[in-house]
Amino acid sequence: MYEVINQISRWAIPVMLLVIPLIAFIKKVPVFETFVEGAEAGFSTAIKTIPFLTAMLVAVSIFRASGAMELLASWLGPVLSVIGIPADILPHAVMRPLSGGAALGIATEIIKTHGPDSFIGRLVSTMQGSSDTTFYVLTLYFGSVGIRKYRYAVASGLAADFTTLIASILICNVMF
Repeated sequence: MYEVINQISRWAIPVMLLVIPLIAFIKKVPVFETFVEGAEAGFSTAIKTIPFLTAMLVAVSIFRASGAMELLASWLGPVLSVIGIPADILPHAVMRPLSGGAALGIATEIIKTHGPDSFIGRLVSTMQGSSDTTFYVLTLYFGSVGIRKYRYAVASGLAADFTTLIASILICNVMF
């Protein structure tokens, strides 16, 4: 079974790169022109997102460099330990909604410290894979397309982040 999945994953993209243009050619879609139009639209979208991306990266850098994240972790750590949440994961839980790259860096440091097969290493890996970067998505994607009223998106995103945090903790406690 593993070999079948391996072969499917190996050939999926080359087959799509052959089949999609072939179908477009059969349907008389101007493939090259359509590709160029899409690339042009993608380029202009990328240019529009640069200011939002820069603002988000600066804000995350200030948050980490100012020591605010460590201060928050030191305040909440004792309370979380009482209810069974390791204080070591708090910086990752705080950073994940802000920046995927920063959260990955924190996860890497946690795994280096505790080991990949430790409970905390598995927990932070589960958290990294099951949550999203709520504020990054709101800042970059919503901002680049001009959405200004995203109050409910913030609440929904943060509720999803909290839910995945709790689910990760519960699942890891059961599984490991």
